[in-house]
Amino acid sequence: MSAGAHYPALLLRELVAEGEARFPEEACGLVFQGPSGKRAQAMVNVIDRYHAHDPEHFPRTTRTGYLMEPREQLAALEAAEQGGERLCAIFHSHVDVGAYFSKEDRAMAVTDEGEALYPGVEYLVLSVRNGRCDAIKGFKLEGGGRSSERDVPLP
Repeated sequence: MSAGAHYPALLLRELVAEGEARFPEEACGLVFQGPSGKRAQAMVNVIDRYHAHDPEHFPRTTRTGYLMEPREQLAALEAAEQGGERLCAIFHSHVDVGAYFSKEDRAMAVTDEGEALYPGVEYLVLSVRNGRCDAIKGFKLEGGGRSSERDVPLP
C-alpha cells in the first residue's frame, strides 16, 4: 500500500466532522504522517478576505473555494517537519456539488510549469451536501499532467 493510501477511521471522522461543521463554507486542512501515525490539522479558510480585496483575481468565496491562511499553513508545515512528520494529504470540502478534483483544485496543486507542488501528496475532497458528508475521493497528481482518482471509504 502506498504512502497516504490508508487513513484510520478516526482521522476520517475528524475530516468529516470538520467538513460538516464548516458547512455551508468549504473546510480545508492538512494531513501529516509521522512516527505516531497520521493526524489532521484543520486550517482557516481565508478566501473571503482575498475576495473582498481583489474579486477579479479571487472570484470565489468560502462557499465555492478555499485558501489556507498562508502564515498558518507555513507554520504547520514547519512544525510538522521539526516533529519528524511529512505532509501526506491536503483536504478540503465541496459544498453541495460532489467530490471531484476541479480545475481550480488542480491549478492550486501545480507549479506554473505544471509539476506537482507537493509530489506524492494526495488531495482529499469531501462532498458535503445539506450539511452531511456523503463521499470522499482521493486524487494524486502523476507525471504529464495526469491524475489518479479513488474512492475513500466513509468512516
